[in-house]
Amino acid sequence: MKVFKKVLNFYIQSSIHVALSVFALVQITDCMFQIPMDQAVAYFAFFGTIVGYNFVKYDSVVRTKKLQIRNSLKAIILFSLFSFIAVGYFFFQLQRITQIVSVAFLVLTLLYTLPFFPNRRNARNWAGVKIYIVALCWVGVTLGLPILNAEIAITSDFYLKCVQRFLLIFILILIFEIIDLANDDPHLQTVPQQIGVKRTKILGYILTIIFYFLEFLKTNFDQKQLIVNLILVSSIAFFLLFANEKRSKYYTSFWVESIPIIWWLMLLLIQ
Repeated sequence: MKVFKKVLNFYIQSSIHVALSVFALVQITDCMFQIPMDQAVAYFAFFGTIVGYNFVKYDSVVRTKKLQIRNSLKAIILFSLFSFIAVGYFFFQLQRITQIVSVAFLVLTLLYTLPFFPNRRNARNWAGVKIYIVALCWVGVTLGLPILNAEIAITSDFYLKCVQRFLLIFILILIFEIIDLANDDPHLQTVPQQIGVKRTKILGYILTIIFYFLEFLKTNFDQKQLIVNLILVSSIAFFLLFANEKRSKYYTSFWVESIPIIWWLMLLLIQ
């Protein structure tokens, strides 16, 4: 049991799970826009997420040496270095325009992590900004990059999917912010800190309804997709309903982050 818990903790703490969620969203984009199988973007997004998230989580610890680097953290750093090499390999498999846009998201990630301006905090600590930066990055990587790399014409469906994807990530982050409310710096001005947990949940429910009904605005919506999306928003509403500060870290870091993976698997079943 201890071995299983150690493996699970490494799986989560090394950002493999969240990277798999990003990978799943890229696959969903390929499915929705009927993009021919090209795994370069998917693997670039997967390994890039591992590098980016681990950099955000552990950069300050390693750079300032606030804590003694444990063996588990050393393993994560080593795994991140391997992922960085993989990112470089898949980066050169991408189209030029995709490379340029991906670099733009890299800069945004660095801005989110590092204090570029003297006596200023990084973007992660800017009041109320965190949720929008994270959601924007997820939309760009999981939706924008696959479309650009496949050289697919931008239509109204693309913009519709961008709004849906942004709403999905925004809602999932709301759940994270509710769980982390007791530990978050008050200066972050997260949504629950600003409007309270009850109103945050109501906002989440409203956004899930908007997410679902946006599907009807597609040029050709699929009835099977509507059923899948109904299951999806019902699952999100369930996790949102029972979210509170006393929940285990696995509630969000494993179960909530599994939602995109479950969505992908459901789409595979209806193919």
